[in-house]
Amino acid sequence: MKTKIKHCKSLLNTLNWFPPFLARLSLGIVFAESGWGKLHNLERVTDYFTSLNIPFASIQAPFVAGLEFFGGLLLIFGLATRLVSVPLIVVMTVAIITAKLPELNSPSDLFGFSEYLYLVLLFSLTINGPGRISLDQNISKKMKEDI
Repeated sequence: MKTKIKHCKSLLNTLNWFPPFLARLSLGIVFAESGWGKLHNLERVTDYFTSLNIPFASIQAPFVAGLEFFGGLLLIFGLATRLVSVPLIVVMTVAIITAKLPELNSPSDLFGFSEYLYLVLLFSLTINGPGRISLDQNISKKMKEDI
């Protein structure tokens, strides 16, 4: 029995790179695609932000579009993961407060929003880091070797 538990723990340790990689890849693709779409429709995005009463919509729209696109690419490669996750958390929080608030009737409604799931995954990446399969990890390892 102890051998099976030991083997199971070993297998889990071997696979512990996969969840953060999958989170980064999933979020990265979603944000890069969303940002790309926003960058190519800035006038519509600006109008939408204005309709949500987001201040300085003409500045916020290109900022959010660029952050989502380039932040998504950084997440895919695991570069500056913690750094880029924080402003994306802010963007998702604002999205929930401005665009999703009318749909929020109970706490369980919040858990059904994709933006909330993105928040949870971004928060996890901020706290736990990008995982072994990332440029952040490779750079950190290389820096430690050079010391």
